Amino acid sequence: MSQLPSSPRPGVPGRFALTVYLALSRTPHGILDLAGPFCAALLCRGGLPPLSVVALGCVTVFAGYTAVYALNDIVDYRSDKRQVEKSGQDARCNYLDAAFIRHPLAHGCLSLPAAVAWFLFWAVTAFIGAYALNPLCAWLLVAGCLLETAYCLLLTVTHLRALINGVVKSLGPLAAALAVAPDPSPWFLAGLFAWVFAWEIGGQNIPADWHDAVRDAVTGARTLPVVIGYKRAGRLAVVCLAAALVVSGPLLAASPLAVAAPLWLAALLGGAWLLLPPAFRLATSLRDEAASSLFNRASFYPALVLAVLVVQLLVR
Repeated sequence: MSQLPSSPRPGVPGRFALTVYLALSRTPHGILDLAGPFCAALLCRGGLPPLSVVALGCVTVFAGYTAVYALNDIVDYRSDKRQVEKSGQDARCNYLDAAFIRHPLAHGCLSLPAAVAWFLFWAVTAFIGAYALNPLCAWLLVAGCLLETAYCLLLTVTHLRALINGVVKSLGPLAAALAVAPDPSPWFLAGLFAWVFAWEIGGQNIPADWHDAVRDAVTGARTLPVVIGYKRAGRLAVVCLAAALVVSGPLLAASPLAVAAPLWLAALLGGAWLLLPPAFRLATSLRDEAASSLFNRASFYPALVLAVLVVQLLVR
């Protein structure tokens, strides 16, 4: 891997090389995302898979998310760079996706060939691991990479690309379910997809695009906040998150894990506390700070549900 130059670009903080690569893959956010596939695996199997599957699954899921997030910045490289040049550096803080350096490739913190090499290493690792778990999982990874590329390329074309984002985020949990149960219930998979899709649109896509809306408008990007307006985007976030919570109760209760009523109710109420207050604040205040708060808090929702599922495993 190439090393950072000894004197970073003006306005860009100096970092160790590994930190910049982790920033490319948004690793702090990606680690939280791992909880989604882990939840899907526990719910679909009805218990803990063999340790060999758990170990391989951990490596595969981490590699998959690391690769896809890096791919996003690689495909968006020119648009991100144009955004930086036209609207200046984003000085806002307290935003999970900017925990290290936001868009390090566009800021010149590493070269495009180095970023592509990083992506290919993790993509190949994820493909091999996914194929070993279930060949269908490997092709879902390929589909996710292709859809992520389409999502990025549609930045200035249509705001409906947000739907692609919801599908991409849902593919990870679906692949995890197929990795531990080759013939899961179609109804369970549909519920799992709807749950993750609604959470992603309301708690991740809308607040993330909201955070960039002013800068996106300068470069002609078409996102939900830019196209439908702040008020409608805020209301849509509330509706999507409420839908995700409504789906979560029956999904947990009727899954092969058969989560006990007190526990799925705890997941529902905990999720409502985590998601709805910041969503309502965003819809009423229409402030960038509220969007960052919603994005950050929503990112912890899968981890909250995973904690509930672990308790279910311990007490049953």
